[in-house]
Amino acid sequence: MKAVAAAVVLVLAAGSVHAVPGFSEVKAAHRPSDITLLDRHGTPIQTVRVDKTVRRLPWVALSDTSPALLHAIVLSEDKRFYEHSGVDWGAVAQSAWANLWNTRTRGASTLSMQLAGLLDDDLARPAGGRSVAQKVSQAFTASRLDARWKKSEILEAYLNHVPFRGELVGINALSQTLFAKHPSGLDAHEAAIAAALLRGPNASADSVAQRACGVLKLQQLACEGVTGLAHSALNRRGGMPLGEQLAPHFARQLAPTNAPLQPTTLDARVQRFATHTLLRQLAELNGRNVEDGAIVVLDNASGEVRAWVGSSGSLSDAAEVDGVLARRQPGSTLKPFIYGLAFERRLITPASLLDDSPAQLNTGNGLYLPQNYDKSFKGWVSARSALGASLNVPAVRVGAMLGPDAVLARLNALGLSLSESGGYYGHALALGGADVTLLALTNAYRSLANGGVLTPVALRPSPAQPKPVRVADAAASYLVADILADNAARVLTFGLDSALVTPGFAAVKTGTSKDMRDNWCIGFTDRYTVGVWVGNASGQAMHGVSGVSGAAPVWQALVRHLHQGQPSKRPLMPSGVVRDRVQFDSAGREPHRDELFLAGTTQASWKGSAQMQAARRFGITSPRDGSVFALDPDMPPRAQAISFEGERGVWMLDGKRVGQGERLKWAPWPGQHTLSLVARDGRVLQTVRFEVRGAGVKMAQRTAPTPR
Repeated sequence: MKAVAAAVVLVLAAGSVHAVPGFSEVKAAHRPSDITLLDRHGTPIQTVRVDKTVRRLPWVALSDTSPALLHAIVLSEDKRFYEHSGVDWGAVAQSAWANLWNTRTRGASTLSMQLAGLLDDDLARPAGGRSVAQKVSQAFTASRLDARWKKSEILEAYLNHVPFRGELVGINALSQTLFAKHPSGLDAHEAAIAAALLRGPNASADSVAQRACGVLKLQQLACEGVTGLAHSALNRRGGMPLGEQLAPHFARQLAPTNAPLQPTTLDARVQRFATHTLLRQLAELNGRNVEDGAIVVLDNASGEVRAWVGSSGSLSDAAEVDGVLARRQPGSTLKPFIYGLAFERRLITPASLLDDSPAQLNTGNGLYLPQNYDKSFKGWVSARSALGASLNVPAVRVGAMLGPDAVLARLNALGLSLSESGGYYGHALALGGADVTLLALTNAYRSLANGGVLTPVALRPSPAQPKPVRVADAAASYLVADILADNAARVLTFGLDSALVTPGFAAVKTGTSKDMRDNWCIGFTDRYTVGVWVGNASGQAMHGVSGVSGAAPVWQALVRHLHQGQPSKRPLMPSGVVRDRVQFDSAGREPHRDELFLAGTTQASWKGSAQMQAARRFGITSPRDGSVFALDPDMPPRAQAISFEGERGVWMLDGKRVGQGERLKWAPWPGQHTLSLVARDGRVLQTVRFEVRGAGVKMAQRTAPTPR
């Protein structure tokens, strides 16, 4: 004992006594290897591992620890823990000096001494063992800990700091990883195994079971089953911490901070409902070769993400793929932006009649022949019906009027980030021939809900609002929203009773990509924008699943859930939108109705007469872009005249004015030609290219086109 006293004096004389931190200071410095994400109401929704070197879970209070565990730890490691003052001098007196200071096990080291080594790196046990000075310093620090801390605080800190096995540090990590329980639920056998691991963290399962049996015998408990439990526990693979893991894909998008609890914009109730609804719908589609899906719910005002479901989880063979961020073809969901741009440029109105008939458009790779989803054609239909019923050919015609470059520029302004040129996509861009993400597309629809104003999505709550960017005209956006909310406009394709119908206001559009590889349903209410994708991460085609049968039921269920007790209200009509009565002539099969127009595009505005029929044609209806005319050299030119038809304007052929009106006859001349139709105000309404083949030498006499 004199040697110990002398060593203590030497340590004190050298001034190397280690400072003892307070319990609250130690607890505050605890840094879990996993952070917990909270929803906007403070509900835990997901844990994210940020430290790959160690597995240390949140601090566990002594009151949340199993009494069986506390009893086993104290009995195994420090029987007189509640009696001594940091160092068990009685154990020292009863054991050999070497047993106290030189044994490679913890031996007579008390819990207080072990904690001192855990809290101070200088007192930690090195691979070759501690020096005499280190051992004395450890004992002295333990005595000071016992003098300043409560016994309960020492035991609590010890259990949260002690390494158990491999990367596991602290009882919380051990309990959840090996036993899939919180520390409060450990029984006597599990507690004995935990205590045994303190003496041999990396021992075999049989050795751990043998030591655990010794701990149980000290408590006069049977060892039956402990060997099997040790084997199953030590062979268990580590996974996510206990608790709901609601948003694994969303969590990847957040840069973690040092705070163990981090707020997000998600709503756990919406996230949970969205996940369950998606899984239920995929179960309904069992047998149709569809296993994946994704959902995004955005708050219209703030852009905050309320739900982010990246996959179908266990139903998927690619559960790690985030369907919210994966790029896929959006099908018809791009049509609203094309019609909106055409409204904005006053090329068409919702009452304009569009020709839904077979069309062929020239592309760099040949002729493009768009088809409708049901392989049938409806003839002349209004723009309202064409968009509402999602007819393909009219959308392509409108896109051709705008030109691929203008369409591409608008889509990129909306945040879709298309990487290729307009010429690369060509006319197929109008039908979703470019890859987009569900997140970007849903946010683009949110801009429609906000009158053409775009802001980025938000993953964390923030008082600072990003500066809004106007990407589309408010009045034109309102026209599009009104059409997408018009159930009557959808009737040609969807009927009156479909999964797109909701109790309150909702503007919605479906889309199905080529070969039914992806289907979508995107829409908004007065408060939320909801995007749903259903398909296969592998890219395999589904069997008979379209946007209205695959994604739309999920979308409808979410909208109903979000507006329980608070129906969505129709937005107020912005300035620049007027209502006028329209009457359709024999070219259209639609009933007379009140229609919405941009100011200056009503019947009276177009022709100066309230009696004008709304069934006006727009752009060039003949010839169509990419047409090829083959002439017979034995027939006179006038007998093979080509008709230029379209809305009233000035006709420009190969850069030269050739006439005006709604129809011209032109005696053809061999070669490739460019035909443009120019409005009264100088705007180019549409440009098409066509080719005349044959006729050769006999076409020496050209005749000017004549108006009709």
